[in-house]
Amino acid sequence: MSGIKKTNAMRELTAAGLDYSVLEYEFDENDLDGHHVADFLSLPYEEVFKTLVTRGESKAIYVFCLSVDDELDLKKAARVVGEKKIDMIPVKELLNLTGYIRGGCSPVGMKKKFPTIFDEMVELIDDVSVSGGVRGMQIRMNAAELIKYLDAKVADVTV
Repeated sequence: MSGIKKTNAMRELTAAGLDYSVLEYEFDENDLDGHHVADFLSLPYEEVFKTLVTRGESKAIYVFCLSVDDELDLKKAARVVGEKKIDMIPVKELLNLTGYIRGGCSPVGMKKKFPTIFDEMVELIDDVSVSGGVRGMQIRMNAAELIKYLDAKVADVTV
């Protein structure tokens, strides 16, 4: 990984002694869609996960990770975390809340540890790719190890 500036996500995983690889890709500020990432890296859509940050009626923050090919079902997601309703947080709040920007938000290394839920699709794959903490970088690692490290739940949260 010479020449790659370590992000909070990478520092945390390294400190925990977890194996991961860093994949770099070209990005376009106007096209931050996860399909572009998967296509550029020649990875199946079901192995590239996006990180979505939500807020419940209780004002609690929840992080959901799901395949770039899937859509978060806000009603299912709310039930999973015990809220009546959840909504996506406004993009302008993302950096202050997590330390990350849109298109570079990783479930690893956020400013605070928030409850994290992976869609159940993750149980069908060995390795998962998530944002490395900046645009243009993905972390690829064993899905089960990532879930265990994040103390994440796995549930059906997609449409």
